[in-house]
Amino acid sequence: MNSNDTWRHRLYVIIFQTDTIAGRRFDTSLLLIIFASLVVVILDSIDDVHQNYASLLAYIEWGFTVIFLGEYILRLYCSPKPLRYAFSFYGLVDLLAILPGILALYYSDAQYLLIIRVIRMLRIFRVLKLGPYLKQAHYLLDALRGSKQKILVFLLSVCTLVTVFGTLMYVVEGPQHGFTSIPKGIYWAIVTLTTVGYGDIVPKTALGQVISSMVMITGYSIIAVPTGIFTAELATAMRGGQLNHDCPVCAKDNHETEASFCSRCGNALFRKME
Repeated sequence: MNSNDTWRHRLYVIIFQTDTIAGRRFDTSLLLIIFASLVVVILDSIDDVHQNYASLLAYIEWGFTVIFLGEYILRLYCSPKPLRYAFSFYGLVDLLAILPGILALYYSDAQYLLIIRVIRMLRIFRVLKLGPYLKQAHYLLDALRGSKQKILVFLLSVCTLVTVFGTLMYVVEGPQHGFTSIPKGIYWAIVTLTTVGYGDIVPKTALGQVISSMVMITGYSIIAVPTGIFTAELATAMRGGQLNHDCPVCAKDNHETEASFCSRCGNALFRKME
């Protein structure tokens, strides 16, 4: 391995790997820079701050753009497969992190690019690949997968309820009381069922108020259902993760709760001591 390959390998370890001291320091520094760039975006959206400090904020934004551009080039340089990285999810997010600053050269008013600059927040997910966070993320993903079908059935039931209630209120109240269409009635049902209650459309008739009361009570009854489903699945996922230790031979985790042998290498698993 020549000196150039050695340098690229060192860069790869620092930039892409999070299980080393240098990699953790790099990711921590990157996280701070991302947060700082988001603070600048937030401040730039305030009209008074933008008018008084537009030039200063523009220079700071350019500084962040140069940093992100340098990081992007280094990632392309040290990546074993640059094209694969460039077209990956994180590669595209990294590219979006530098585009606003470059486009601002050609468009003096780049306020509409704020949403693209906020996408930099997605880069935090790269930093959260650090070991301690990754295992917790597995628990959340497992809970989401386990509760997906139950939550979909629940959402379908809620959609049916708001359609029925919205149509009923359209028939009972009518356009003279603000319920000008069935979609408008469905909108009212969603706002009422979720206990938001904007108050822009309210029932006037006695029957409409009775129906409204039923919708409110129903909303309080079902609003905690998806939370309960997800919490139960999360508890199951975490309990399974505590029972089964990572394989001591190949380090594979996320085994089945009652697994006795590793599904990758066949080694016998042992359970953690309580």
